[in-house]
Amino acid sequence: MTQTAHIMDTGSSPCQVHQCSKCRGDTAYYCVSCPCDLCPQCKENHVKDLQTIDHDVVSHRDKINYIPTQEICVRHPSHVYTKYCEPCQVPVCFHCRKHRTHRQLDVGTSYKTKRQQHRGTIHTIRSEALFYRPVLLTEIKADVKTCHTEFSPLQSEMLTKAQTLKDLIDIVVYDLLNNVLCYFDFKHRCKKQKIKMIRLIVRLRRYEHRYVQPAFTFSALQFLSFTKTALPQIHLTLHTSQLSITESLNKEDVMESLSAIQITERGNRRVGNQCLLKLTSGAELHQSLTVPGVDRCLHISCVTSDRVWVSDRYNLMLTDTTGVPLHRVEDSCSDLYTGIHTVNSESELIYIDRNYNINKLSKDMKTTTTFIETTDFTWRPLSVYWSPSTGDLLVGMYNDDTKTGKVTRYNQSGQLTQTIQNNNTGQGLYRSPNYITENNNGDVVVSDFDAISESGTVVVTERGGRHRFSYTGHSSGSRLVPCGICTDALSHILVCDGRTKTVQMINKDGQFLSHLLTESQEMGLPWSLSYDVNTHRLWVGSGLWYNNKVCVYRYINRQDALTDEHRPRPDEDTMSSSTQAV
Repeated sequence: MTQTAHIMDTGSSPCQVHQCSKCRGDTAYYCVSCPCDLCPQCKENHVKDLQTIDHDVVSHRDKINYIPTQEICVRHPSHVYTKYCEPCQVPVCFHCRKHRTHRQLDVGTSYKTKRQQHRGTIHTIRSEALFYRPVLLTEIKADVKTCHTEFSPLQSEMLTKAQTLKDLIDIVVYDLLNNVLCYFDFKHRCKKQKIKMIRLIVRLRRYEHRYVQPAFTFSALQFLSFTKTALPQIHLTLHTSQLSITESLNKEDVMESLSAIQITERGNRRVGNQCLLKLTSGAELHQSLTVPGVDRCLHISCVTSDRVWVSDRYNLMLTDTTGVPLHRVEDSCSDLYTGIHTVNSESELIYIDRNYNINKLSKDMKTTTTFIETTDFTWRPLSVYWSPSTGDLLVGMYNDDTKTGKVTRYNQSGQLTQTIQNNNTGQGLYRSPNYITENNNGDVVVSDFDAISESGTVVVTERGGRHRFSYTGHSSGSRLVPCGICTDALSHILVCDGRTKTVQMINKDGQFLSHLLTESQEMGLPWSLSYDVNTHRLWVGSGLWYNNKVCVYRYINRQDALTDEHRPRPDEDTMSSSTQAV
């Protein structure tokens, strides 16, 4: 790409100013991947365009490796910073004695290291967050306008509930007052009972006194006569009174009044992919590469936009987008033509080994652990898929005796939490679940093949296991030989058909939409699929013998959301940046 520049005369010497490679603006950034110079506006478009979203865009200062080191120390103004204190994470000068015993690095080295650490975050901010921001701002503005309409009926209902609650409280107060008015009668009865009790005690004491007198002062006949006439009636129980609230106050009425109006927390405001993304007129080849170490590409798992795991029947290789091999798994299963591996959010590889255990390989590829050990060989795993939404592992299983399949779900601790096997009438859903994935709505999507009939189906169940539909082809009477399968950001289901040698696109409800790829395009037999959620690109692997080719396609683009009407005005910028997500 031709780079233009113009010369400025600054008095004593001319100054060359680089211009943007895409317009006449002044250059402020440089794309290392293209390469080209970019002005601020073109840089903004460059990092948001899905075709160049993974490009490495840096400022011109970074391009020429200019790092200012003559910054004055705030604690010692006569000196400049020369080192960076790693434990305290602050720059220091020679006279900063407090940090002399700490580990110190060169300022330039620390600067480059920190920039590299934050590179992924900056890329996400540039390509994703700043793209979503205007769309979110538009939604917030619309919500502000509809607040009155939405809240008016709720306010009326709340006032009605408040009046009902007030009426109930009035009833309580009325009943209480009526009971309190009987206080004087209650007090009078208590005093009366007290007098009776005192008199009774006096008589009892008199009786007891007579009982203990000696016989020479109180004869036997006198005692008998006394007990006949003077023995009082002793009542061990007393009459009591209790205050209570009448039945006119209903507890359920109060609870209903207090709980009928609820505020439900809906989480952070999110932008639906339908508002941000759209299908292009057709799939466009972005790049292709050959994967060393495999003879064909039976399954693909994306790690990042420039690293993928690819497997054939005997090998499992990690490669970059230039085709350079980075790692080989030595103990992967060598008896399956299926989706034997997947990648989790920590960039760890999860795969089926030669003993049909499910292992986990660490991100640094130094540690392998057994995640799920297979002890019952009646059922053996065929395919695995890590769910980004739940963190669960979905496993397609096959029974050699019954020639049937099932899907099992394991939590992050490796515990079995669900088995999907039959529909609501008790019939089996699967024959051989060779590939498995998940859609954005939680549906479990399985590429299922029946070796006896040499045909198969795409079986879709809800997350809970209820059968939704089975797709057997886009026309009645057609046969489907499903291979690799995946879903995209718009909830489309993409499946390779080995019979027609195409990649078919159906919607989330099983309706055929189009042939995304056909045999006439770059690949003779599309077999494996993987969708990169960061760049919205589709990785397709060839199933032909001795064809280790992988093609990367673009068929999704961003909506034209960043128009003038979506751009915030300068006076709105502060407001939108300080608004919290609802």
